[in-house]
Formats: sequence, structure tokens, C-alpha cells
Amino acid sequence: VQLQASGGGLVQAGGSLRLSCAASGRTISNYAMGWFRQAPGKEREFVAAFSRSGGATSYADSVKERFTISKDNAKNTMYVQMNSLKPEDTAVYYCAATDKVPYHIVYRMGNVYDYWGQGTLVTVSS
Repeated sequence: VQLQASGGGLVQAGGSLRLSCAASGRTISNYAMGWFRQAPGKEREFVAAFSRSGGATSYADSVKERFTISKDNAKNTMYVQMNSLKPEDTAVYYCAATDKVPYHIVYRMGNVYDYWGQGTLVTVSS
């Protein structure tokens, strides 16, 4: 499966953005999918993810109550709605997918995912 992330940009603190991850080659309905981010000079970190079943989600504590992950199987696209953005949310955001994990578990570790999008930059100004 090929993944294409988009939707990043420059936004003021308190604003909102919605990132998209469009998949091609395979249907995402059978994939565990997630969002990760990497800020300048920092390691990549987990943001949010779905289980393969789509019935379970997990969020990093730093984004809980502000970010919402969703997916549209008909459009073969995953989203993350990001509200109340903070300067510390500034990072390159990556989407990832794998079908080599059990159905009902959400994976927060990046090394579990086999497929990655190219990343989209989110910059939050103070």
C-alpha cells in the first residue's frame, strides 16, 4: 500500500488543521493505521492510531481531547482532526499502516508499521 499525507501548513496557536492520509494499492479497511510526528531535533513520537478492526483507537496523552483520528474506507483515506493547536505540536506528521498485526490491538510503536507516507509539515505559531 502507498500512503500520501497532506494537509499540513502554518496555523496560529489555538487553531485547527485536518491532515489526510490517502492510500492506494490496497484498501485500508484491513490495515492498522496511525499518525506519528517528528519535531526538529527530536525523535519520532506516536500521535494516534487505529486497530486493524477500526474499533479501537489510542492517543498520546499530549494530544488527547484535542486530536481525533478517523478514516473513510470508501475514500481509502485516514484523517486526523487537530484542534486547539499548540506551538509544541509543530512537527512533520507521518501516517503509517500495517496488516501484519492482530485485529483488535492498537499499536503505538512505530517499528510495527510497514508502510509510511512522506510526511506533511505542521507549524504552529505562538
